[in-house]
Amino acid sequence: MKSDTSRYDAVVIGAGQGGAPLAIALANAGWKTAVIEREHVGGTCINVGCTPTKTMVAGARVAYVARRASDFGVEVGPVSVNMAAVRRRKQAIVDSWRTGGENRLAAAPGLDLLRGEAAFSGPHSLEVQMASPEGPGGSRSLAAEHIFINAGARPAVPALPGLEGVPYLDSTSVMELDVVPEHLLVLGGGYVSVEFGQMFRRFGSEVTIIQRGETLLAREDADVAGAVATILREDGVNLVLEARPAQVEAGSDGWVTLTADAPGGRSTIRGSHLLVATGRTPNTERLNLAAAGIETDAHGNIVVNERLETGVAGVYALGDVKGGPAFTHISYDDFRILRTNLLEGGSASTVDRVVPYVVFMDPQLGRVGLTEAEARERGLQIRVAKMPMDWVARALEVGESRGLMKVVVDVATDRILGCSVLGMEGGEIAALLQIAMMGNVPAADLREAVFAHPTLAESLNNLFGSWVE
Repeated sequence: MKSDTSRYDAVVIGAGQGGAPLAIALANAGWKTAVIEREHVGGTCINVGCTPTKTMVAGARVAYVARRASDFGVEVGPVSVNMAAVRRRKQAIVDSWRTGGENRLAAAPGLDLLRGEAAFSGPHSLEVQMASPEGPGGSRSLAAEHIFINAGARPAVPALPGLEGVPYLDSTSVMELDVVPEHLLVLGGGYVSVEFGQMFRRFGSEVTIIQRGETLLAREDADVAGAVATILREDGVNLVLEARPAQVEAGSDGWVTLTADAPGGRSTIRGSHLLVATGRTPNTERLNLAAAGIETDAHGNIVVNERLETGVAGVYALGDVKGGPAFTHISYDDFRILRTNLLEGGSASTVDRVVPYVVFMDPQLGRVGLTEAEARERGLQIRVAKMPMDWVARALEVGESRGLMKVVVDVATDRILGCSVLGMEGGEIAALLQIAMMGNVPAADLREAVFAHPTLAESLNNLFGSWVE
């Protein structure tokens, strides 16, 4: 080991939604700790993920509601969108959250925040290429008994011929636009495509989503995915499904031409802007994991066990860099698992962890537990309750009655196995059902429960009387 190596009890690579609170917890417990961040404190969520996208979704919803004002007897006149102002509002919120995170790290005793990029030089040693406002700032050598990798992920770039010659957008750069695209082409059919596609349609763009599969949101039941597609089409989004992109090129007019193969033959689609939203890839290739003997899978994700341990003793991975569900709440729960095991003497793990999530389209799609398809694949004996949102009094009263509610229930125990809520505040209703799942509350109890009228929660009375089989 170099004589000028800085020695710590713990080093955390990445100040994301798992790494930052973990570093603070370790430092508060008396561990000499360093956290290394190469770009922004807060990771994907605060800087280029949840916070900015949901801020912009809120702006798009205001435009949507304003255009619908006459439906409620309110006249507001023509609606226009100032994208530069939308971006400024987004960035102000991001900056506020980021600054708060930086201040919390700075206030933790015994914690060093190092700005730079880390790479392993051995199982418990790192070389950090330091950053400075003027450029590279030299390097530092670190050593620690415990190292935690929270390096995150970034937008994936598909192997599409011609893409290298097109000024395409990804989920980060699309939020920096100062103008509303005339026609936005969106490549991909996951939640990023759905959220941005609807968002920019509401801002005023023509939008076309091009998806390889038969449906959007491939993880969802077919009826739920179909309802999502119906809502987007109602909002004026063009959907091109079962289309395999073959080539993309930029024209002399600056527009992009995408060629795709579909069951009906080859077709071309032109747009002023192209958003590539075809998944994410882990930030592992520059960590020099081989020097530490840390294993990755075929996609570059760090391999960990149910306690988030890599194959190297004392080295852990948390958050998106290890693959699996790429959600902030999962990254934060990874932190809780490590805190429990390392600081509290517990034995927490990811086994049987419930993974809720919300697609922040409008109306929201809230999800938790098993889908109907997953339950049937497992051979479970189930009942399915399903009800359209236009049976919900509160949804009708506020003019937000699109979507459906669907719950999967175990026949023998009457316990809820999972739900999909596509509707007004679908994420909140799904959370209510998740609490019932956590407490093993029978579906019959929710059917007979007394909820205040008129609330969205009251819809559970009717939902659990709407069995489809």
